[in-house]
Amino acid sequence: MAEVWRDVRALLPAAQPEFPLVFSEAVEASVLALLELSREQLYRASDPRAETAQAIVDYAWEKLNTGTWRDVDKEWRRVYSYGCLFKVVGMCNGDASQAKIQAAISTCDMGLLMGASIMDNVLQRLVAVLKNKVKMQLPSKAEDQPCPKKLKRNVTPELQIDAAVSVPRVKCPALESFRSDFLVPQKPVILEGIIEHWPAFREHMWSIDYLRVVAGCRTVPVELGSRYTDEEWSQKLLTVNEFIDRYIMDEAAAGLGYLAQHQLFDQVPELKEDIRIPDYCCLGEGDEDDITINAWFGPGGTVSPLHQDPQQNFLAQVVGKKYIRLYSLEQTENLYPYQSQLLHNTSQVDVENPDVVQFPNFMKASYQECVLQPGEVLFIPKQHWHYVRSLQLSFSVSFWWS
Repeated sequence: MAEVWRDVRALLPAAQPEFPLVFSEAVEASVLALLELSREQLYRASDPRAETAQAIVDYAWEKLNTGTWRDVDKEWRRVYSYGCLFKVVGMCNGDASQAKIQAAISTCDMGLLMGASIMDNVLQRLVAVLKNKVKMQLPSKAEDQPCPKKLKRNVTPELQIDAAVSVPRVKCPALESFRSDFLVPQKPVILEGIIEHWPAFREHMWSIDYLRVVAGCRTVPVELGSRYTDEEWSQKLLTVNEFIDRYIMDEAAAGLGYLAQHQLFDQVPELKEDIRIPDYCCLGEGDEDDITINAWFGPGGTVSPLHQDPQQNFLAQVVGKKYIRLYSLEQTENLYPYQSQLLHNTSQVDVENPDVVQFPNFMKASYQECVLQPGEVLFIPKQHWHYVRSLQLSFSVSFWWS
């Protein structure tokens, strides 16, 4: 597949002097020498060697995992990205098999997840080229029809929400009405009719097959476990296809894996183009770049324990339904937050099966609840406690803003 090498090479500067390698003194001379050697191999011999690049990646990885993430010098994130770049170029030279192309895409994703943007986001541009070389393998029509057992997993009894505790609903409120009625008093509300124009509901209806096409070969962090407070909870890097096959399509693994991350839309621009930031975010203090967009994709039965977040939140439901219960900040003392710094924003109580002996005051806490349907957006005020359970295969998008 000579065209793979040709297309990859076309994304790089034409000559070695045009290829930037400028770092601060934080990067040791020995590492800079390896980077320069990789660049020289690329331009002088047209024989980039993945082995040299792997040494760069391995050393930078050690630096990234020393201490807390906020203490990592950004220069080492850049080094890691350059190492991934050289490694990918080396993998695409010569016999670029399907396995090598998939491995190259995964390497780009690691650079995008752990590194920093370099050379006009070259790793993202590399992925766009390599994705076109991957043969898509979608299920056949026969295989795509779920068996009765799988259908049963998505058929859930309709929850009856007591009108006395239900979250109010408003259709397309004016900006000032939303500000005065809900934002200023910090009251939850379901907004109807504000995201129906998204391409995710029209031109590119989100589904498992669509996700396979636009992101199936991409490597993402997946949460493993029914909820993050469980001892067995962990994270693992999988391709989106692997995640779907193992934790969506496999009945035995229902609720044991969840794709929840804020970088998915940066990794997969096609998905970001399918959504829009709600107009109501303009009422915040920051600009659009300050809004954090998160993806939440998983099977029915997945639970987010009762917790609170430090920003305002618009939770937009695109696929499936979710049951959500909310408690105001004033109810905190009845919700028994963990005492540890790591989980201080999370309640110890299993909301739908509380231990009333261990947590007697929980039953005194007043709350609101709802079932969020596709096309609806729930406003969750800053620091409002919320518990979420997916009733079906679900894809949600949340917008955190200040």
